[in-house]
Amino acid sequence: MNYYNEIKRELINNETNKRVKDYSKNKYELETYLRVGKLLIDAQGGEERAKYGDGLIKEYSNKLAKELDRKYDITTLKRMRKFYLVIQKGAPVAHQLTWSHYCELLPINDINKINYYISQVMINNLSKRQLREKIKSNEYERLDESTKLKLVTQEKLTIAD
Repeated sequence: MNYYNEIKRELINNETNKRVKDYSKNKYELETYLRVGKLLIDAQGGEERAKYGDGLIKEYSNKLAKELDRKYDITTLKRMRKFYLVIQKGAPVAHQLTWSHYCELLPINDINKINYYISQVMINNLSKRQLREKIKSNEYERLDESTKLKLVTQEKLTIAD
């Protein structure tokens, strides 16, 4: 399998499909970046080796910058790889969230924390800026432990929570 050509094909298809309605466009964009992330992991020989595979990402980024009008820089490709890994750990691909929302969530290492913020965006229809403010204010960390446990086990929350 030629991973570079597969990644390039996915990104070209994404650019073509960006001309559709916002919801469909966002859904397709997230699915594309998820597939590209998986292809990057596979091209680098799996998750463990991917941590050390930044040379391949740099090579692909340079080729994509030359062959496509849009620049897919190293940071963007790394985010796509991290996005795939976060989804593999159990975060949902919520089509109500944009790529910008996920970029705010990617630096977070705690999957429960990520899931909390995803649910907050979906429930409250938060913008990227509002999500960033919630993360900066450590909203999740300020919850008491019993509420966090209910969120993890997906129990119904009460007003006291």
